[in-house]
Amino acid sequence: MQYTFAPMEGITNHLYRNAHKDCFTPADRYFIPFVSAKGKGFTGREKRDIAPENNQGMHVVPQVMSNDADSFMWVANELIARGYEEINLNLGCPSSTVISKGKGAGFLGRPEELERFLGEIFSRCPARISIKTRLGMKEPEEFERILEIYNRYPVSELIVHPRIREDLYRLPVRPEWFDFAKQHTDFTLCYNGDLYTAEDVRAFEAAHPDIDRVMMGRGFLMRPGMVGQLRGQEPTVDQLRRFHERMYQAYRDLLGTEAFVMMKMKELWAYLGVGYEIGDKLLKKIRKCDRYRDYDAVMGMVFAAMEEK
Repeated sequence: MQYTFAPMEGITNHLYRNAHKDCFTPADRYFIPFVSAKGKGFTGREKRDIAPENNQGMHVVPQVMSNDADSFMWVANELIARGYEEINLNLGCPSSTVISKGKGAGFLGRPEELERFLGEIFSRCPARISIKTRLGMKEPEEFERILEIYNRYPVSELIVHPRIREDLYRLPVRPEWFDFAKQHTDFTLCYNGDLYTAEDVRAFEAAHPDIDRVMMGRGFLMRPGMVGQLRGQEPTVDQLRRFHERMYQAYRDLLGTEAFVMMKMKELWAYLGVGYEIGDKLLKKIRKCDRYRDYDAVMGMVFAAMEEK
């Protein structure tokens, strides 16, 4: 089974990907959080994230958010010039800001425009194009037409998150629609959605022996050692300690300001705290930290508690 780390905007940047790769059993692939195709140049964050020198020693796939073929092609050509051979199109983001611009999952509600767009980019782009998609905007049955559209183009891989946009992440996934995809396309399929633990992944593998790849986002953020666990290498507290120290120092070097660094570390622990079951008491202490010295003291408590388990 191939394990892919989903692109998580604002979290799985190049700093995170490199720290994860170096401190844990790495994922087979890392998807870079989406680049917005505006055709006006990249932001500083985007430049750092897609720079080949920041992605050495791992298989990375850049993701593009676009509903305009010319803008998509501007980004595609820039990525190809940097050596990328595959580009992933984001048709799954449910964010209200993205939806209001008719991008991400919002593009699924305009199937005629989507088909014209796909026709243009597949005819013009020399790189492989994969798609990460939801089922539709409001009803899962929308996926029947959407998949018909996808089937007209040489999609290199279809990553299916079986929720509609209105489900956001709150409502359960709809696994029967992943089965529908299996029955109605010959694409290489990848499953994404609510795989939080190694047990979840093993259950999926048992139910779908014909599928050889899965993508995980929040599950990996909660349990960054899951690839090792799935391959018989139980994650250790020392791995997490090294990963934490790496991220802590990287954010201090990049951001400088205590308030910003604390915000980013709290964001990490919102996931890690759940996966490593550190308990509400310690999570509350982390959330209250505004200074490095307070945070350092709480981290001493966190790792001491882990060592005692």
